[in-house]
Amino acid sequence: MKSSLLQLGVIHHRIGVVPVVHALSTIRQTHRTIATLSTRYYQQKRCASRSGITTSSSILRSSLSSSSSNCNDTTTDGLAHRLDGLDQPTVWQEFSPLATQYNSINLGQGFPDWDPPHFVIEAMKRSIDPTFGRNANQYARSYAHMPLATVLAQEYTHRWQQSKLPSHLLPLDPTTQIATATGVTNVLYCALQGLINPGDQVVLLEPYFDIYSSQVQMAGGECVYCPLRPDTSAVGASDVFTLDLDELESKLSTQTRVLILNTPHNPTGKMFNRKELQGIANIVSNYPQLVVISDEVYEHIVFDTVNEPHLSIATINNGQIWHQTLTMSSAGKTFSCTGWKVGWAVGPSHLVKAVTSVQQWCNFSPTTPTQDAIAQALQIAREEPYQGYPTYYDWLASDYRHKRQLLVDALLVAGMKPIVPNGGFFIMADTQHVDFPYDDIANTQLSTAMPGYATGKKMPRDWALSRWLTQTVGVTAIPPSAFYSLDTVDLAANTLRFAFCKGESTLQQAKQRFETYFS
Repeated sequence: MKSSLLQLGVIHHRIGVVPVVHALSTIRQTHRTIATLSTRYYQQKRCASRSGITTSSSILRSSLSSSSSNCNDTTTDGLAHRLDGLDQPTVWQEFSPLATQYNSINLGQGFPDWDPPHFVIEAMKRSIDPTFGRNANQYARSYAHMPLATVLAQEYTHRWQQSKLPSHLLPLDPTTQIATATGVTNVLYCALQGLINPGDQVVLLEPYFDIYSSQVQMAGGECVYCPLRPDTSAVGASDVFTLDLDELESKLSTQTRVLILNTPHNPTGKMFNRKELQGIANIVSNYPQLVVISDEVYEHIVFDTVNEPHLSIATINNGQIWHQTLTMSSAGKTFSCTGWKVGWAVGPSHLVKAVTSVQQWCNFSPTTPTQDAIAQALQIAREEPYQGYPTYYDWLASDYRHKRQLLVDALLVAGMKPIVPNGGFFIMADTQHVDFPYDDIANTQLSTAMPGYATGKKMPRDWALSRWLTQTVGVTAIPPSAFYSLDTVDLAANTLRFAFCKGESTLQQAKQRFETYFS
């Protein structure tokens, strides 16, 4: 079968006889034809095995001559229908290998290029060494490793007391109001599986982290999109990316089960302010079936804690929607240990149960040593001075503030306008004044991961620009169109997302490459 289908690929070697401008559409059509024939082939193969037909040539002839399979087996490759489209290439699978291929500085993916702090590494050593008596080498309690649950309950109780959450809701109970999972991605997966019924709607604020929509689909839900609208007259990510509360309310109905909120926000760096959160809480309170899942993984990477502090929507309006809010966070971004995968959920016990009820039947429990190490690290980070700062958190924000400025300077050299973030470690850059051969890239390069590929849409401008920067300048960004639905993908046309969770030398090298090309 493979060799038979490869024969169809001769068209790729013949496109030189047609104008280059038509080459991409020809390649795309060939890819789709091969995919269709491959689907039919495997459908016919399953049917044939039931009918006693065993030769590949007979099966191939059947697949080539049939417009559709007459077999009762409607699957294409054995995957469940809820995974339709989720096995296709992603933005990450395109741009990370592309950066490697062109020896480009990868400012795309958001992972630090340094190791965790020494005190975090030492905590892990204590966790796995039996001589310290921490008993962290066997299964943890399914809800959460109790040392970590206890520390988290104490930390959130202290923090939310300061945010004026009513005293009758505190202190938090570590046995029922804290759940851990294998990273916040796994927390979200468990929560959605535990809350969503087929056909339930989930509202996503665009741009959104692409995992959100995929996990909604896997849970059987339907995504409803509400974009943050750009205010081009504003300065700073929190003001540039605005939420129209009337538009948000128009997206809600009795079918809406979940609203996913992310603050500080990826990819924009926006931090939702008190007025916005109050507005959201007022709207949500009118829908008692609605649960807010608040993703707060960048909560400690905040650059002006006096004028723009991080706020948890669970505490807003004196806990107005406390019983409707599940708060998520993790250790990976805070301690530069994204590979450790320790995430958690905090909230009322009936919502935490949505996580634990799924967790106990899939992972059972996250890795015990990493949970135990993070329990120690959280205490040290909050209570002890670090590198001349009152706490590790103070040092962390200062370090990222410095890196943010390095990237801002680099982007200005390239003729981009940085939309300076108020939290997190990404910068959205306005690229409308960057001149590059958009049509040449869009018409001659193939990207199966780009939005609209399956329907023959032209490559989005941001996607083409990111490919061009990687191949020509040697710096890689992520095109934000990957974080929009097809209806609003044009909002990303003149933007790119850059990560500054990189070493100072890496950011300086990126600036040098920009200077070399654009100066």
